[in-house]
Amino acid sequence: MIIGHGGNIYQIASKLGCAPSEIIDMSSNLNPLGAMPGLINFLRDSLAEITSLPEADSSGAVAAFADRYNIDPELVIAGNGTTQFIYSIPIALGTKKALILGPTYSDYADACKMHNADYTYLINEESKSFEPDINKIEENISGCDTIFICNPNNPTGALIPSSDLESLCRSHPDIFFIIDESYMPFVKSGEKISMIRLGLPNVIILNSMSKIFKIPGLRIGFLISSKNIIKKLDPFMLPWSVNSIAQAAVLYLMEKRDEVDAFIKKTRDFIETERKNFISRFENISSIKLFPSTTTFILARLYEDYKAEDICSYMSQHKILIRDCSNFKGLSDRFIRVSLKTRDINMMVADKLLSFLS
Repeated sequence: MIIGHGGNIYQIASKLGCAPSEIIDMSSNLNPLGAMPGLINFLRDSLAEITSLPEADSSGAVAAFADRYNIDPELVIAGNGTTQFIYSIPIALGTKKALILGPTYSDYADACKMHNADYTYLINEESKSFEPDINKIEENISGCDTIFICNPNNPTGALIPSSDLESLCRSHPDIFFIIDESYMPFVKSGEKISMIRLGLPNVIILNSMSKIFKIPGLRIGFLISSKNIIKKLDPFMLPWSVNSIAQAAVLYLMEKRDEVDAFIKKTRDFIETERKNFISRFENISSIKLFPSTTTFILARLYEDYKAEDICSYMSQHKILIRDCSNFKGLSDRFIRVSLKTRDINMMVADKLLSFLS
């Protein structure tokens, strides 16, 4: 179970005695533009769907997803968010020892713990802005049968070039590679970088709709892999794990291709501009360093006597929630993460951070 994750607006609202809607949540890595126009109204009109059972295997949603991305539907599984898959993978694959590229999302390690699978971390170097080193992965891969890679990575925002990652996967056909692409839609030209159609027999791709479409409460995720791996996973998949409204959302989004493409492009353009503007506000501040990112969130390191807990507490007093990254393996109480919002909010939050640091 995750403790100390982002997005806990209810806890902070309770402490402040305000409504959760009053909290500016910059701790969750969701689309700063909100849900795609028309989606919420569609879901509101679809509420009657909950009076009937959804498709047990989400076959309609799987078919729509597969058609959208030109994938064989037999190589796709729909789930209750990518979390469902992450916690099923170690037992389904019979993982004995996993390598986790970090610092990263804690669920990969928690999934291994749940199924008594041994695991070790390979922590990317701060001095290199946490950019993954393929050569170091090669040096540490011996003895491992499963590798978890979040690409682009949370919380660092670092991205491994697809050519390097593909070469690594092809070089080790006896090792299972789990590539979590939950944040790939935020990356410029992400569809060209994604390995979703790679088709290697030892690779699993995780795809999330929660972040880019800002619908984390619906819990929609897809797993794409080879027939052999799908066969291993099938016995551990629960029927009716994707609810009726979530399945309806998939059909809606997969059918509106032009609108979705335009929405994603608008999101990427917005993020690229806002990320540059936000980072530039701290260029001459010695007490904080912001790392380069390919996504909607930015990792920062604090210097001097500043600690993540203190700055997060200060920001919460202003009803702003940012991520304390001290519980990420490989980071410390000197790290925070900020997920971008609108221009006005981003600049206001930058002002508050600068005020604290001064």
